[in-house]
Amino acid sequence: MSPLRHETHDHDLGLSHDLAVISQRAAQRRRLLGMLAAGGTFALLQGCGGEDATTTSGSGSSTGTGTGTTTGTGTVTSCVADPTETNGPYPSDGSNAVNGAVSNILLQNGVVRSDIRSSFSLSSNTAPGVPLTLTLKVVNTNASCALLSGWAVYIWHCTRDGGYSLYSSGIQNENYLRGVQATDANGELTFTTIFPGCYDGRYPHIHFEVFRTLADATGRASSLLISQMAMPADICSTVYANATGYSSSRTNFARTSTASDNVFGDNTATQIAAQTPTLAGSVDAGYAGSIIVGVPF
Repeated sequence: MSPLRHETHDHDLGLSHDLAVISQRAAQRRRLLGMLAAGGTFALLQGCGGEDATTTSGSGSSTGTGTGTTTGTGTVTSCVADPTETNGPYPSDGSNAVNGAVSNILLQNGVVRSDIRSSFSLSSNTAPGVPLTLTLKVVNTNASCALLSGWAVYIWHCTRDGGYSLYSSGIQNENYLRGVQATDANGELTFTTIFPGCYDGRYPHIHFEVFRTLADATGRASSLLISQMAMPADICSTVYANATGYSSSRTNFARTSTASDNVFGDNTATQIAAQTPTLAGSVDAGYAGSIIVGVPF
């Protein structure tokens, strides 16, 4: 598949440009957080956890080595290691091909971004659906839930119709609902996307891969964790029953659960709780929430 010709924008200046921008913004954010911490006004977002979740206390310091392992100014008192899951047939992380060509969006200019609702480079189309703002906090489950700053996360998921950009018929020339970001000083990053649909045979989910740094986020071979998030069942029911464009998801969702799913089905209750984001909101206003991503580093 050949990229379409397009005008050059800020997001087309290359990965080095993206990394420089991200680094500059991260430095600005660290200075701001330092001032806030000095004033005693620092707030920490908590992720989800089950009643039987593994609980540890931590000081917010990491015992890891190398870049991408700096620590934040807050602490997380409970975390669970996310289980390794399949990256599925539509990852675009260099591990498979589309129409005979290796598909790897991680090598494309502009993939480092927070709002993943629109395509870049290939088109300017936007994926329709209920807005979802999701904050991920990345922690080291082997070091008392230490915050992992400077780590990178690539996420991707299906459209409200259940299709995947770059792969599914009709949207092979789109690359929306995919993006990469690096965690800030508190191990956090936030994506703006849409609530994913439910296609036949799978429970509603979001794929993600974790890398030590943005520079390492070039393909599956460099990832340290590949896993999936399970969307909250009650919100799935609400969105699929009331939001425009999710009618097929309503039918498919009625036939599945985390217990019957071929990915989540062998996970413990503790793991499912840790893999499920805590969300709040409405179909009209959209949803927002957070999740703790536990990396056994």
